[in-house]
Amino acid sequence: MNIQVALLHYPVYNRQRQVIVSSVTNLDIHDIARAALTYGVSRFYMVTPLEDQLQLVQRLLAHWRQGHGAKRHPERKMALELVIPTASLAEVVDTMRNECGQRPELLITGASLTGATLSYSEARELIGRGKPLLILFGTGWGLADEVVDMADHRLAPIQGASNYNHLSVRSAATAILDRLLGSHNGNKTS
Repeated sequence: MNIQVALLHYPVYNRQRQVIVSSVTNLDIHDIARAALTYGVSRFYMVTPLEDQLQLVQRLLAHWRQGHGAKRHPERKMALELVIPTASLAEVVDTMRNECGQRPELLITGASLTGATLSYSEARELIGRGKPLLILFGTGWGLADEVVDMADHRLAPIQGASNYNHLSVRSAATAILDRLLGSHNGNKTS
């Protein structure tokens, strides 16, 4: 299974549907890395074109990988070893292509995706084919159309028990990874 995830901070929308660069957050790094390790994801890319944000991620990772945090919380170090700060989605795709020998299929997520989408059972079938897969999560108010247009597949939005549909990206990532990769008493959820 060669599944990797990327959290895009650009290009994403703000509330006015303008393309922006959103800020990296410490919580997203920690929580998505921990979920990725739990569900067998091989890499987690933090994607931002801003040099100062990439440096911030590097400093945080250094603390948890080599610094005091690594000694105090070795299990967190394991999760944060998956994180790779990267400047662009194109760079992530190129890295995966070089490592896997083929371009990864891109599976996008989003609370407001419309049009043809894959159900979770269809997405699990896609995963079962064994091709490299990059699952894309967006920050801000969602992935920009240019990313949506690049996608090979769109995952159906999470549907909860109410009409409320505005999870944090780290909550959504965990729920999605669980639905796609989790084992529920030996049975996959639909």
